[in-house]
Amino acid sequence: MSRGHHIVIAGNIGVGKSTLVGLLAERCGWTPVYELEGAHPYLADYYADPRRWGFHSQIWFLAARFTQHQRIAALTGTVVQDRSLYEDAAVFAASLHAQGLLSDRDDATYRQLYGAIVRELRPPDLVVYLQASVPTLLRRIAGRARPAERAIQPAYLASLERHYAAWIATWTACPVLSIDTEGLELSQDLAAQTTVIGRLTASLSPQCSLP
Repeated sequence: MSRGHHIVIAGNIGVGKSTLVGLLAERCGWTPVYELEGAHPYLADYYADPRRWGFHSQIWFLAARFTQHQRIAALTGTVVQDRSLYEDAAVFAASLHAQGLLSDRDDATYRQLYGAIVRELRPPDLVVYLQASVPTLLRRIAGRARPAERAIQPAYLASLERHYAAWIATWTACPVLSIDTEGLELSQDLAAQTTVIGRLTASLSPQCSLP
């Protein structure tokens, strides 16, 4: 099998990235690559005290995501990835630094390491940017009831959304498909699933035959 596409599903916490990755894997036969939050040794500590654990958390994500990108580069067929290394830097680390939760020294160290890593990576073929309002994100986060996410505050999600918008506005490494998921319940609504998947596959060469 020849090399397919590398698609990144990007967006804020609770916007529906994992749901869309699962749908694309099921309906298109693409290889899913999910986040590794369940294995994250700092995540609960980070949500409880981001000033103390923010740098540790971001370095862990950077290392884990680099490993994911290396694995993706070795795969054949189309791969759909739940969040990317690029977002870790442009959104999450940047937000922490802007809030004063990541010191200038730690941010400089992170950026130096990130720059060295990203030069070794082939960029994805498409970024799919999912969006939703903060109230919708909070409702979806509450619905999935992950213990580590209980402390997430609206202001934090709003900060991430601003950084996502800034990142997308300046991202030029590949095309971006923006999808507003407000009112779209991808886990339950078949029509919404078909619409979103149709828009996504139209941005690529035809590879997904929808039922």
